[in-house]
Amino acid sequence: HRTVTLRRQPVGGLGLSIKGGAEHKVPVVISKIFKDQAAEQTGMLFIGDAIIQVNGINVESATHEEVVHLLRNAGDEVTITVQYLREAPSFLKLPLGSPGPSSDHSSRTSSPLFDSGLHLNGNSTNTAPSSPSSPIANEPKYEKRWLDTLSVPLSMARISRYKPGTDKLRSNAFEVLALDGVSTGILQFYTAQESADWLRAMSTNISDLTLQNMKMANKCCSPSDQVIHMGWVNERLEGTDSSQLYKFKFLALKGSSFYIFSMPPVSTLDWVRAEKIYNLCEVLFKIHKLWLADDCWLQANLYLGMHQDFDLEDQRPYCFSVMVGHGKSHYFNVELASELAVWEKSFQRAIFLEVQRTG
Repeated sequence: HRTVTLRRQPVGGLGLSIKGGAEHKVPVVISKIFKDQAAEQTGMLFIGDAIIQVNGINVESATHEEVVHLLRNAGDEVTITVQYLREAPSFLKLPLGSPGPSSDHSSRTSSPLFDSGLHLNGNSTNTAPSSPSSPIANEPKYEKRWLDTLSVPLSMARISRYKPGTDKLRSNAFEVLALDGVSTGILQFYTAQESADWLRAMSTNISDLTLQNMKMANKCCSPSDQVIHMGWVNERLEGTDSSQLYKFKFLALKGSSFYIFSMPPVSTLDWVRAEKIYNLCEVLFKIHKLWLADDCWLQANLYLGMHQDFDLEDQRPYCFSVMVGHGKSHYFNVELASELAVWEKSFQRAIFLEVQRTG
């Protein structure tokens, strides 16, 4: 909900038109906003906004004429509370001269399916809308509407705070990439707190959706082949001459195996298409860095057969490795400390269950 105060202008009134009303079981919505007039100057009102209150009076169950009367007689300052309707009402698209129950002009002006102009003048006694032939009542060339510029599905989506090819964090910004390749672009926030709040909210949403996907997958699996955990990570590429230090990988712990994918498995057939599959009894999970405070690291030198410079070169927090035998390791990074904790717990659980199964 947005609450906006309009100052009625001597020329132009409130600078808007409305449609709808309870008598037709539709909300009263803003149907037109006129350029450079009161409503447009607030910057907070859009075509398609439903009017919830007028000067504190709830109008959700009010008729069209009641709302028109309230707005026309509310004085020089009118405070309205509005809410954007995601699905634009179909009656918004009806032009002023649309067919009604009667072609008589007087019946048209009172119909909630036709515009009532509140942009004519500041005279509160003028209750009749302008006639369709009036130039100012014609459909305006300027319309200020809410517009969904992008829709990014969060199921199996991934988040990146790093500048591509570097270990540098973006300042108060991150990017969300959907499974189908759609990206939000760089989402820049005013403060670090705001960025952290949104990052946590997005991550929580993605985690909840991943959990739903896991539950669905587990319905088709035997009790000994359940998915314990899965999600996106960044894998460190070996070799310093690589143009990209990290690459997104999707990991899964399922049954007796640890899977590494380039793309998430979305069907049962996808599980055999993993880049790597390791037996859980043969892997060793290790956390490599613990984040203490800003610019302060606790280096856990538990690289276990890894080259020391490989462990200490980069500047990313929340890193872990999985040693898979013969000294070979995969080195991963996640975006949040909470994700690192979940991976540690999940590896412990998955390996324990597999050891228990094999006796």
